[in-house]
Amino acid sequence: MATLNYGAANDPVHIDDRALAHLKVAIATKLRRNESFTLSWKHPEGDPVGRSTIWIHPSIPLRFTFDEPDAPQLNVKWIEELMHSANSTGGIMLIDEVLEAPERDEESTS
Repeated sequence: MATLNYGAANDPVHIDDRALAHLKVAIATKLRRNESFTLSWKHPEGDPVGRSTIWIHPSIPLRFTFDEPDAPQLNVKWIEELMHSANSTGGIMLIDEVLEAPERDEESTS
């Protein structure tokens, strides 16, 4: 289980290594653009039921720590979906891995 340490908080966010590797790409892309946004996730099994949201800002220190020494092969479709949510008003929502590109309604993309 990987961890995301944000700012001076003493309670790191525990996220699956593979999921955090993909999330890291989406977060880094937004921060490179000097964009602030929210990051939300559902609590994992074993934690109290619910979800959490944090405000990500370029000036706040962020650290990604992985249990696996080697980076996984990245799934471009999953990163695209994370980036799609990153550009919405709700911010990034950590979603399960996307194996196939979802069909988008033509009217909603026009």
